[in-house]
Amino acid sequence: MTDHMPDDLSAAGKDMREFTDELRAKFSVVKNISDEWVFLKHADVVAAALDHDRFSSKVSRYLQIPNGLDGLEHSEYRKVIERYLTPEALVPFTESFERIALQLVSELPVGSVFDAVTDVGAIFAVRAQCEWLGWPATLEPLLLDWMKDNHAATRSGDAAWTADVAAKFDDIVRSVIQPRRGAVNSETVDVTSRLCREKVKGRLLSEAELVSILRNWTGGDLGSIALCVGVIIAYLAKHPELAMQLKTAADDEVDAAIDEILRIDNPFVSNRRITTCPVQIGDKTIPAGARVKLNWTSANRDEAVFKKDAFDPAGHREANLVYGIGKHVCPGRLLATIELRVAVKTLLNSINTIELATDQPLVREIAPLGGYHRVPVIIT
Repeated sequence: MTDHMPDDLSAAGKDMREFTDELRAKFSVVKNISDEWVFLKHADVVAAALDHDRFSSKVSRYLQIPNGLDGLEHSEYRKVIERYLTPEALVPFTESFERIALQLVSELPVGSVFDAVTDVGAIFAVRAQCEWLGWPATLEPLLLDWMKDNHAATRSGDAAWTADVAAKFDDIVRSVIQPRRGAVNSETVDVTSRLCREKVKGRLLSEAELVSILRNWTGGDLGSIALCVGVIIAYLAKHPELAMQLKTAADDEVDAAIDEILRIDNPFVSNRRITTCPVQIGDKTIPAGARVKLNWTSANRDEAVFKKDAFDPAGHREANLVYGIGKHVCPGRLLATIELRVAVKTLLNSINTIELATDQPLVREIAPLGGYHRVPVIIT
């Protein structure tokens, strides 16, 4: 087996989990056909994520706030962003998320097949994010269509198509922020309006900075939440005893179970870094300026850390990398946790059973996406 190990799995139709399981048994790091070094082991992924001197996050040619920044610059923007993602800021939205979830679940067909990813995950993600950000409900069809286009473009590997889809999302964001930027002295209290009044280095955030932040909050999170819901519902349909247990479980127990399900089948596949100097990983010397992928999906299934095929929320909690690690850990972790908990508990407490459809197959997503493309289920 050579160093050049492709991680674009669409041609072979392989499961990202199974493929990286096979690779990790033989390699710590591989080099893919895009000339990226892919870290597969938990220890190497953690070490690189915590090493901000040798592994820079300034990888993209596009502005990415805060995850594409380093050092003090990253800290300055992150401080602004985290004000909106504290328990005090987010917990008040729980009741609204519950209302959204209850309405959505009440509309699901009973006794006939629906798709947990598009019919539950995607719709809930859009409605919950619009509620949090103060975006108009009229954007829902546009955002749902964009999610489909974004996943299709990402799966295709077509850079021009992906860039075009990204530009369309930026246009959606601008349509929301431009009226608010023109009224920075208003008393409007929705999250987007407040963000438009934020300052960094003594000046208001620029339009480009606002677009980048909101793209990160929405463009990334909408698809991720939808994929997470698909993974969780598929797992619970396969494990009805766990579904029954979670109906009456405390919030922290539900959160721990969801985190463990996502560790086993992680839709957040990877993040990128670039080396600032030569780095030795195992028997490989990675040169300075090399592009690196931290493969969270593989690291979260590393048998050196996690009991193979075991569901152990308490035992695996400390090593779980679903939301990353270090100062670049996902700032929206609590928001995602609340949204997913609400979606799962509302669904489970509104039904008797949930089962996988027997006449339609589960369809996996293909690299660079994780999780499922389609999860056909039936509820009673």
